[in-house]
Amino acid sequence: MPFNLHRFASIISWVISPIVVAPAVYVAIVMLGYGDDVKSMSYLMVLFVSSTVAPILLISGLKKTGKISDYNITFREQRFLPLLVLIAFNALGYEFMKQLHPPRLLTGILLFNAVNTVFILLITLQWKISIHLFTFSSSVGLLFMQFGVVALWLLLLLPVLMWSRIVLKAHNFMQTLVGAMVGFVVMVAELQWWTGL
Repeated sequence: MPFNLHRFASIISWVISPIVVAPAVYVAIVMLGYGDDVKSMSYLMVLFVSSTVAPILLISGLKKTGKISDYNITFREQRFLPLLVLIAFNALGYEFMKQLHPPRLLTGILLFNAVNTVFILLITLQWKISIHLFTFSSSVGLLFMQFGVVALWLLLLLPVLMWSRIVLKAHNFMQTLVGAMVGFVVMVAELQWWTGL
């Protein structure tokens, strides 16, 4: 079978997508960072439902009803409603997480997921920032906050993901670059302030 550049870019885009990256990062942070905590599975459940399961169900529902044209929500004009609902999911998740009295980093994840989705929503009104790159780089920021500089090796995947999104014509170079830079810097700054580190 001849090499298909578009298919290869599509595979990369799905493997390093928000619905894959976010839950993997949550598992790493909770199980490696707080695995001895008796409530660790409860922490994971709240994170998964708020930031992974609910968004997947939402996007699937919107796709079936024709509110969005594809699962990546390629068209900027179609992103407003899903982003608005995602803000609500993460805000509710934050309130549920607080009831568990978890390590402060975990409440920060959901709080700033909501805050940053507001940020993305406001940008989306005028421009199309890459949510793939924003999510991946902010996830690396989360891992950096938990595990230190070893997590920064994952930033080497940023050019690969940027390339895939550009090849798929989902974004241009600046949209991917801004998503990558802002996602990491904003998440690290927010969590440093939130945790007092």
